[in-house]
Amino acid sequence: MATVPGMDLLGSGREADVYALDEHRVLRRYRRGDDASGEAVVMAYLAGHGFPVPWVHSVDGPDMILERLDGPTMSDAFAAGTLTVPDGVEILAELHHRLHELPARLSSVPGDRILHRDLHLENVMLTSRGPVVIDWHNAAEGPAAVDVCLTAIIMAQVAADGTHPHAAAAAEFLTGFLARIGDGALSALGDAIAVRRADPSLSPAESARLADTVTPLIRAAWPSHNPA
Repeated sequence: MATVPGMDLLGSGREADVYALDEHRVLRRYRRGDDASGEAVVMAYLAGHGFPVPWVHSVDGPDMILERLDGPTMSDAFAAGTLTVPDGVEILAELHHRLHELPARLSSVPGDRILHRDLHLENVMLTSRGPVVIDWHNAAEGPAAVDVCLTAIIMAQVAADGTHPHAAAAAEFLTGFLARIGDGALSALGDAIAVRRADPSLSPAESARLADTVTPLIRAAWPSHNPA
């Protein structure tokens, strides 16, 4: 990973690095040189509709200059003991609800909405202005149920990985999230699995577990598949 001279590296994800510019701005740079302009347009649209995203100052090819957010990610807050599973579930469910209330930006298909497609604990920051959703690189438009199922899949991937330090917590989050969302989105699980499998950042082992472990785990945890 190449660093930027003179800048402090704040964090790195699978696709991008984030550097501090000053107290109010960060530089987010895609390592593969992906064009960030489409992502910036989606974020500006969402901000205009009141959805909590970082403010985009400018974009130039793979570089976006963004608002520097205070506070931890939901994942870090949970690890620190300052976020409970019920509170985390409520935050994620409410963010899905708010996002999917908004009209699609481009699609004219009835029911299509903007989908984050990677909405999980590491992509929500708990800031002084409330939860803010980051990393819109995978955003698309389509049925809201696909987005809900993708969040469930990501949780289930962690829960299914016995070597992951947060596997047990992810299973608890998954059960709580599915109970909060209800079973209406289950019909989109197959489509969501296909979207997740096409993600180039997924390792072969992660991709293989989608059908063998992740899908059965979600179906078993969904409320309608566990009648009282």
